[in-house]
Amino acid sequence: MKTRPSRQSQRLRSAAGSSGIRSRRIRPGSSPGAVVFVGEQRLAKVQIDVIHYDGDGWSEELDVSVRSCADVVRQDSITWMNVSGVHDVDLVERLGECFGIHPMTLEDIANTTQRPKVEEFPGYVFMVLKMIAFNEDSQNIDIEHVSVILGDHFVISFLEDDGDVFDGVRDRIRASSGRIRWMKADYLAYSLLDAVVDHYFLAVERMGDIIEEVDDRLLEDPHPGDIKEIHSLKRSILSLRKAVWPIREEVAMICKSESSLLSADCRVFWRDLYDHCIQIIDLVETHRDILGGMHDTYLSTLSHRMNEVMKVLTIISTIFIPLTFIAGVYGMNFKEMPELEWRGGYYSVWAVMIVIGVSLYLFFRRKQWL
Repeated sequence: MKTRPSRQSQRLRSAAGSSGIRSRRIRPGSSPGAVVFVGEQRLAKVQIDVIHYDGDGWSEELDVSVRSCADVVRQDSITWMNVSGVHDVDLVERLGECFGIHPMTLEDIANTTQRPKVEEFPGYVFMVLKMIAFNEDSQNIDIEHVSVILGDHFVISFLEDDGDVFDGVRDRIRASSGRIRWMKADYLAYSLLDAVVDHYFLAVERMGDIIEEVDDRLLEDPHPGDIKEIHSLKRSILSLRKAVWPIREEVAMICKSESSLLSADCRVFWRDLYDHCIQIIDLVETHRDILGGMHDTYLSTLSHRMNEVMKVLTIISTIFIPLTFIAGVYGMNFKEMPELEWRGGYYSVWAVMIVIGVSLYLFFRRKQWL
């Protein structure tokens, strides 16, 4: 049995002055169906990997050429073709010619900003979704465009780079665990979407942990930098929401679809995936509501701390007001002041001032203002 070797991602920088490819956009007036890459090139070279499997065994081919792709699909087994990199529009168009893919589908495959959706065409079902992962280094959400084409005996997945969340699906195929080796191609498509949605839970839970940490810190010891972190979390949650919300509609359409490519045996799994999408949306909305109140919490906490500081300063000022008054009276330069000739006048004034200060302090403590 072949094993899939690990491949290091050959990423291209997109910063100013680097040699990477910047984000491209569709030109206004372009004809419908024109395949134009929209996004940021993440790989130097597109790679096509193919897995064949049935109930008896499996085989795997790495870095398959485009010319042999049409001959790769076998009618006696299920074929999964994974394309890493969609920036090569010539390659995408040639794949489209090999499998009879509509030009509008090819346009959506190359457009990495395409909204998640599902469309049915003669001979295949086209699905678009977003693959999400939490980046521990940047503490933000990484979103990758994923396209899946479901055919009669094959599934083609298109990714922006060579990193994905499908290792669990590959392991199940190789180990013949579960029902994947005995099901049709629609179950493979379901497994790919299920793997993507499962990783939504990981990303959302990690975001929830960070939101909880920031929320606790806001109540205990807020800092000026917290407001920037709150806005960063808000942007991440909004990006996550834009990627997750359409998935519910997409899976719901698949559940209601009457396409012959979607077997009745797999309907129950699609409905389970729909339930997972609802759970994800509920979590995202919960975190969104929490973040909506964190800004007010931050301002309220700062206001509370300011009030505490002002209260202490006011009490200190109140204590020193009578002391300042006494010191001001005896600091006047009048020649005829009766107390100036007292032998113990200096110590008497100090005693009076100390008594007044202590008395005010005890009064404030009794009132629980301190």
